[in-house]
Order: sequence, then C-alpha cells, then structure tokens
Amino acid sequence: MLESFIEFLELGLYHILNSDSYDHILFIVLVSVPFVFKDWKRLLILISIFTLGHTTSLILGIYNIINLNVNVAELLIPITIFCMALFNIFTAGKTLLKQYNIVFIVILFFGLIHGLGFANAFKDLVGSNSTLVAVLEFAVGIEIGQIVVVIIVLILSFICQNLLRFSKRDWILVASSIILGFILPLIFMSSLFS
Repeated sequence: MLESFIEFLELGLYHILNSDSYDHILFIVLVSVPFVFKDWKRLLILISIFTLGHTTSLILGIYNIINLNVNVAELLIPITIFCMALFNIFTAGKTLLKQYNIVFIVILFFGLIHGLGFANAFKDLVGSNSTLVAVLEFAVGIEIGQIVVVIIVLILSFICQNLLRFSKRDWILVASSIILGFILPLIFMSSLFS
C-alpha cells in the first residue's frame, strides 16, 4: 500500500515538474504571477481548486462518465493557458479582490479541462491498482508539485519586484507576455488545425 502511494505521488509530482508537461507549469505560473508571499493563502486556495478540478475530471474520464477527444483536449489546454495569460495582461496592476470569485470559477473549469486531457493516459498507468485511491494519491503529488512551482514563482516575483525594482504591473505583463509567446505555437500546432 505504501509502495502504491509513493508510486502515484511520484507520478503526480512528475506530471507537474516534468519538462515535457511544461503546459501545466505555465498555467500554474500564470495563476501565481499576480500574487506575492503575503497572499499565500488565497493562492493556495486557487492552486487547490485547480487540483480539485483536475482530479474530478480525471475520475470522470477514467470511469467513462465524460470522455473528451484527445485532439480536443490538446487544443483546449493551451487555450486555457492563453486565456489566463490574456486575463493577467488585461488586469495587470489592478486589485483582483472583486474578480477573485470569477478567477476561482475559471481556474476550477480549467482544472477540469486539464484533467480530462490526461484521463486516457492515466487509465493505462493504474493497471490493477484501486483506481480511486490511485487518483487521490496522484492528486497529492500534483498538489505538492504545484506548490513547488508556486514557491519558485513567488521567489522570482520577490526578486523582480523588490531587488530589480519591477513594478507589480510590469512583472505581471512581462511574465504573462512571455508565456503567451510560448503557448501560441502550441495552439496552432494542434492536430485539429492539421
């Protein structure tokens, strides 16, 4: 049982901290960029909501309650990142307290999309293990991996805003624009455009 827990926890960590799945990292960076260390509680809630959405849709996909064509998922995932980057660009430097509930719902929805994109691959990985338990163990790994990304972003944010004297607005604009540049080719390289 402990071996299974460690196996799926590591798989969740690898799912986030793997250079092949940089789309997930980019999304978490975009969620984190507008925040600073003092906002850690609100940021942790948003990251956990993303994990909840990801886990829920993974379960729904594994049990064939909802099926999403892999090609559609491969298009929708970069579109969610594109939308988050645009949101950051248009709200850079503004207080997000009024939009926090909207961001909350959007991140949950984006988590659902990201989870559906991985459901088919996860079915193959589970094998003879208890599926629901494996998904929950995987979710713990995802959450830990996302927290690692968040801490790195918060450290970079601190360095850029306090040591390099970027304004918060400029930091958000630059980081989000760079990610927007990375993600646009993924949208157009989708097999749905081929």
